[in-house]
Amino acid sequence: MAKKILVTGGTGYIGSHTVVELQMAGYDVVIIDNLSNSNIEVLDNIAKITGIAPEFEKFDLTELDKTIDFFKRYSGIEAVIHFAASKAVGESVEIPLHYYRNNLVSLINMLECMEKFDVPNIVFSSSCTVYGQPDKLPVTEQTPRKDAESPYGNTKRVNEDILNHTLNANPHLRGIALRYFNPIGAHESALIGELPLGVPNNLVPFITQTAAGLRDGLKVFGDDYNTPDGSAIRDYINVVDLAKAHVIAIERLLKGKNKSNYEVFNLGTGNGYSVLEIVKTFEKATGIKLNYKIVGRREGDIEKIWADTTYANEELGWKAEKGLEETLLSAWNWEKNIRGIK
Repeated sequence: MAKKILVTGGTGYIGSHTVVELQMAGYDVVIIDNLSNSNIEVLDNIAKITGIAPEFEKFDLTELDKTIDFFKRYSGIEAVIHFAASKAVGESVEIPLHYYRNNLVSLINMLECMEKFDVPNIVFSSSCTVYGQPDKLPVTEQTPRKDAESPYGNTKRVNEDILNHTLNANPHLRGIALRYFNPIGAHESALIGELPLGVPNNLVPFITQTAAGLRDGLKVFGDDYNTPDGSAIRDYINVVDLAKAHVIAIERLLKGKNKSNYEVFNLGTGNGYSVLEIVKTFEKATGIKLNYKIVGRREGDIEKIWADTTYANEELGWKAEKGLEETLLSAWNWEKNIRGIK
């Protein structure tokens, strides 16, 4: 019988790609999502890719009574992948209380229910934002975490502590925190991808929406950073590569291969690219000239960061495989598909 995995935020960008990879690996998936930053149609598109419609429950995980009711109705869940969170750095600076309430309370409620209903395994969606602006690059899992540059980043840092302390107090629970760098791209089918509601906060959907004519132009936040071209540098990882790492992490927990009951892994490519390099690579991959302008720095952004992926590569047996041009082209194919562009 297939093992049942709960994916919170499973209709979101990374969540939906992970659901696909879990189903392709033979797992039975149930999704919880409040659809605050995703669309219900994602479920149909997942089913088109895998041939399986995942079970779905719509509610907000900050509501403990509804979360408890869910676990009463769904027995046999063997692991949780917890994506559900608000995730825009700039927005978190503007509405910090929303981020703290949503991101912290949802994880606390989930962990309480895991204790109560004997669900032993969790993979937590963390972020490289916990490193702040590191003193030394690339960052390893041992790189000291710094005071966050944004409320969003701080919720990831605090949630890691909540998870670590909870697992230490409950030896029957096991967890892995995956620190993502910058996920981009879309599934090769062009049936699922990044579709933020409203104005995008992330670079690549803003690029693709600009290319599609939905936006007048792209804003590049800052050209005065201490980088070769002055724009900020990030480690951009293909979302499908990222999703596959979650399947490996789940299997590690289910098979008891974890070396402690709380583990941390960096998920990136090990390469840093600037914002302007991403713009130029997109133009090269698609043949489309982008209209962009340089504006002032955005509050909460750091200057540069990229991963040392050695530990994840060796310990998980996972490695990012897809190149930057292929990844950006997949994002454009997704944008064309949803906009009906030939």
